[in-house]
Amino acid sequence: MIIVRSRDGSELRVDGYRVRFFERIDLPPIDRRLKAIREAGWNTFQLKADDVFLDMLTDSGVNAMSINQLAAMMSAQDAYAGSRTFYEFAETVEEILSFKYVIPVHQGRAAEHLLAKVFVREGSIVPMNYHFTTTKTHIDLAGGIVVEIPVKEALDIKSRYPFKGDIDVSKLEEILKKERGKVAFVRIEAVANLLGGQPVSMKNIREVRELCDRYGVPLVLDGSMVDWNVYFIKEREPGYRSKKLVDILREFVSYSDIFYMSARKAPSVRGGFIATNNREFYEKIVIHVPVYEGFPTYGGMSIKEIAAMAIGLREMVDENLIGSELELIKYVVEELDKRGIPVVLPPGGLGVHIEASQFLPHVPRNAYPAGSLAAALYLASGVRSMERGAMSMDRDRDGREIYPDLELIRIAFPRRTYLKSHADYLIDRVLWLYEHRDIVEGLRWIYEPPVLRFFLGRLEDIGNWGEKLVEVYKKELGDL
Repeated sequence: MIIVRSRDGSELRVDGYRVRFFERIDLPPIDRRLKAIREAGWNTFQLKADDVFLDMLTDSGVNAMSINQLAAMMSAQDAYAGSRTFYEFAETVEEILSFKYVIPVHQGRAAEHLLAKVFVREGSIVPMNYHFTTTKTHIDLAGGIVVEIPVKEALDIKSRYPFKGDIDVSKLEEILKKERGKVAFVRIEAVANLLGGQPVSMKNIREVRELCDRYGVPLVLDGSMVDWNVYFIKEREPGYRSKKLVDILREFVSYSDIFYMSARKAPSVRGGFIATNNREFYEKIVIHVPVYEGFPTYGGMSIKEIAAMAIGLREMVDENLIGSELELIKYVVEELDKRGIPVVLPPGGLGVHIEASQFLPHVPRNAYPAGSLAAALYLASGVRSMERGAMSMDRDRDGREIYPDLELIRIAFPRRTYLKSHADYLIDRVLWLYEHRDIVEGLRWIYEPPVLRFFLGRLEDIGNWGEKLVEVYKKELGDL
């Protein structure tokens, strides 16, 4: 964002880019939307993109790329081993993040797989601010146990605590004392996805670093959305307002022993990497790369994407380019909050998060309020969002449901993709759906995979509520 003083003394926040390419999108009629969600098994992941108006499922792999990234892809040196493009990327990692050793991988969950394989054993404990779905699955499959210790404010959607991604350091110290020798590593995700895209403060990661040093435990940082986290530090944490984003970033990541990211997010390319300054950790991880990813100088990625990733790392701390989506998210969250919609506050990264069990209080947890709300929102708008509630949790080993602390749907805002008119349309349709929320009755499984079920599972609407919602919609709003 370009921030300048307004004539009335306030701040003007102006997008620091212009759009030179565009993609046409169409709003499918509501009858087509009903047919599409039925064919998708009431699972927004299974919708065809051609049946979606605003694709706000995720910010992963769908961000707008810059002209400089596209140009870099054209001049990349394709080579199976030893590409000059890889070494240029490694130099960028050292310059921007100050890590000497870097391992490219095909995406973020590949990094999680390697870290779990190297560090997690049967009975290992991994404390963290909050889990992400694939992170938890890799740790579970390796025999480890995820222990979530967010600050208490994180689970109160109305709390405006500025850093709800923080770890509860007193609980962390209790775990490190009690489980000495069993903790594989401490993990921080910045921003915390399943808490509503909430950031981690510099003070908190510094305190966690001190505890990790005291007890001899590595600190692993998931920095997939670290661009947004450092923006929030600059905006919200005392002492950082006048600092450059790149300097805030370097300090923040310096507290970690191992940094990894899905580059499908902040750098806006399809890939990822692991970085560290610890030679021993690097050597333990890199030996597995040829088995699971590819040669270490391409790591399962296209060399073209590695070239674009280097540019993306520089652009994710460009003061003119960062913040536009966060300001748009803030606008939508504040507008919905004023009208009584149960949104996560304060506005975070990633997107708008709605607490579905409060939006649909009549739908029981075992009928999946968040999955139901995501499907209903698609019917009412053509907007594809993501369920981040009970469906995103797998059952325990005895087949019992595990209910998360928050039953969210996430309406993601990919970087440099959607406009204010799209935001206004979204607000209108969410409000209409809220006025008719009693029609939505929940979902039940007709096919439930045993692992990461929210990706491929299929459900049906209880009591045929989808058709009832469509009838009311057509009567009040027409066919579109």
